[in-house]
Parts: sequence; structure tokens; C-alpha cells
Amino acid sequence: MANKKPVVKPKKTVSKKVSSKKVAAYTNQVVDSGVKQFTNRMLVGTPTTGAIRMEWAAARYGQIIPSNWSKVDMIQYMSGFIPLRYSVADAQNLIVQEAVTKGYQWLLFIEHDTIPPADAFVRFNDYMRSGDIPVISGLYFTRSDPAEPMVYRGRGNSYYDKWKLGDKVWVDGVPTGMLLIDMRLMKLVYNDSPEYLAGGLKVRRVFETPSKTWFNAETGAQEMLIGTSDLDWCKRVIEKGYLKKHWPELAKKRYPYLIDTNIYCRHIDPDGTQFPINFPPQFLPE
Repeated sequence: MANKKPVVKPKKTVSKKVSSKKVAAYTNQVVDSGVKQFTNRMLVGTPTTGAIRMEWAAARYGQIIPSNWSKVDMIQYMSGFIPLRYSVADAQNLIVQEAVTKGYQWLLFIEHDTIPPADAFVRFNDYMRSGDIPVISGLYFTRSDPAEPMVYRGRGNSYYDKWKLGDKVWVDGVPTGMLLIDMRLMKLVYNDSPEYLAGGLKVRRVFETPSKTWFNAETGAQEMLIGTSDLDWCKRVIEKGYLKKHWPELAKKRYPYLIDTNIYCRHIDPDGTQFPINFPPQFLPE
């Protein structure tokens, strides 16, 4: 007789339930369902016309990512009822609404013509870790030759020039080309802003491009006020006192916004020309 081979029964596999403590070791946010998820730490928003340069894409997506970092990129796709392109202010307001409703801690604007340095996220991460400065901008210049630094103290008095590359400069106006904002501040502005429709979507008017005309009876002339949405937002934050709640000492400063000139960005136009073409020697350290 042939020898019978013993029948080996497969072992039963028992799925082990991972304890909430072990999950908590890897993540640090609790949602309503009790499931642990990564912190919505920063949203990167880019108002854009849809056309970018390859240099921008290489710089934007070639960033050095700090360790144990959480980041989300938001891309606003176009649908049938949305205009082909948003205005700058509308795009900014859509991004702000996304950051508010999804509970992000920080919002970083990177406009589609601003080329960040490779270590921009690493430098911004230091400010995010401390949390004591709510508005931090990189340095960049106008798209002109000669180029002028977009570093402002006051309005209508040209740019501020008492600084050198590598300095940290306090100002009262910053552009949104490369701008990090604490969402604690942005939520205060958001909650105090009226609703309106942007391309059929209901958003809040956090950013607005000032454009007004009126007849001055005293001078007999038609007068006009035109500005940019970023400087208008900076002025509103100061005048409405939004900084007082979380940053009372900073609210007392005449110039409460910080430009870190170590985050030196290039401004690129559609044909690939980068500004400044020649870095102004007056801003080079001695």
C-alpha cells in the first residue's frame, strides 16, 4: 500500500485591530468618525490664468520638503458654468474658502509667475513651527528693467530701500506672489467678509481689487482709485485690528508684516525673461 501523506490544514489568519494609540503615534488629528488622519497643515494655492513657464514648474515642484510635513495642493478645475479665467481676487477668495472649510492651519500663495528658491518650504516651515508671525512674504521684484523690490512702507511713496539681501524686513504691505498666512488670521477676515458669487460659486470677499470712480464737487474733476487686492487686504487687516486677538504685541507695530529676503524669488514673464535681469547692487550685502 502507498503511504498516505498527512493532510496539513491551513492556519486560520486572524486580523488584528490596530489600537488607537498606535495610530496616534503616526498621526495627530481626530475627525468626527474617530479615524486618525494627517493634519491639514498647509494649503498651497496658485491663482493662475492657466499658462505657466517650465522654469516655474521646475522650481515649484522641485521644492525641498521638510521632514514629517503635511501639504496639499489645490487645483481649481474649470467647469461649464465657470468663466474661462478668474480675476485675481476671485481666485484668491476661492483658495481662501478651500483653506477655511477644510481646516488648514496655514495658507501659502504662490502665483504662477513667481519662481521660489529650492529651500522656500524649509524656511517657511521655521515660521510655521514658531507661529508667532502670521504673515511672511518672500522677496521679489517688479517685472521691469530696472526692477524695483516689492517692499513697501506706506502708500504712494515708492519702495522701501533700507535693507540688504539676507535681512528680515518689517513692512505694512506685501504682495501675494510668495506669501504665507496663518489661518487664524485669515479666518477672522473671512468671517467678517460679505458673501458674493464668483463664477457661480458662493465665496466671501476676503480679497477685493479696489476700483472706484467719483465726481469731486470741490475740484470739479472725475477722480479714480485703483489698487491691487494684496495691498488692499494688508490695509484692511491693519485698520480693522484683526491682529489684536492672537498677536497683540504685533498689532501695535506700525509695520506688522515680515519679508524674509532669504526667500529670494524670481519674477518671470511669459517669454521666459526673469526679473531682476541684473540684481540691484544697492541691495547686495557689503
